[in-house]
Amino acid sequence: MPEPPASPILRPRADASAVCRPAGCRSASAMAARPRLHYPNGRGRMESVRWVLAAAGVEFDEEFLETKEQLQKLQDGEHLLFQQVPMVEIDGMKLVQTRSILHYIAEKHQLFGKDLKERTLIDMYVEGTLDLLEMLIMHPFLKPEDQPKEVVHMAQKAIIRYFPVFEKVLRGHGQNFLVGNQLSLADVILLQTILALEEKIPNILSTFPFLQEYTVKLSNIPTIKRFLEPGSKKKPPPDDVYVRTVYNIFMS
Repeated sequence: MPEPPASPILRPRADASAVCRPAGCRSASAMAARPRLHYPNGRGRMESVRWVLAAAGVEFDEEFLETKEQLQKLQDGEHLLFQQVPMVEIDGMKLVQTRSILHYIAEKHQLFGKDLKERTLIDMYVEGTLDLLEMLIMHPFLKPEDQPKEVVHMAQKAIIRYFPVFEKVLRGHGQNFLVGNQLSLADVILLQTILALEEKIPNILSTFPFLQEYTVKLSNIPTIKRFLEPGSKKKPPPDDVYVRTVYNIFMS
């Protein structure tokens, strides 16, 4: 399921009572509202957004898409810049395109480094990890007979291409986080991906001791620990109901 870019960044008016953009003005109350996430009730590409908001300690609401008609209503109302979700209502904007959404939240909540060099490192790590995460996102939509082979392929990619990079980074600087010795978007997306892979391949970190320790430490950060507990807005692994819902909304 493809997706869309972000609306223009808003600038405060001189009186700071409202925010304007080409489509009109948003009040200060809109800026203070909790983010609202529009997506089916499952992981998909929205799960990274949930992870980053949770890591930042931000409460959010969700409006689950369950029918093609709900998607059509958003499209007809010009709420989706490229006619696709994920879409997040935040700070008076309707943001689309997963990476744009992640960047905005990370920048707003000090999860995107302290300077250009750190932001670029974070971006590189995130882009690499998202390549691996995309395989996990698409896995439940493969033919059942192809899924076991794809798990083997994912494991090989992780163990040969991706995890050695992060193991080397952590071993090299001896710090708790990938960049700047503070939690960043890169850490959040990597932890999300590691834990999702461990659901399918429990011993996938067996040859990566630094990543093992890193995973335990990140999982015990209070905001992340709460997100990992039962009853949070973290979504379970995709099941047949989620797959059917996605097909009915986007492919019927």
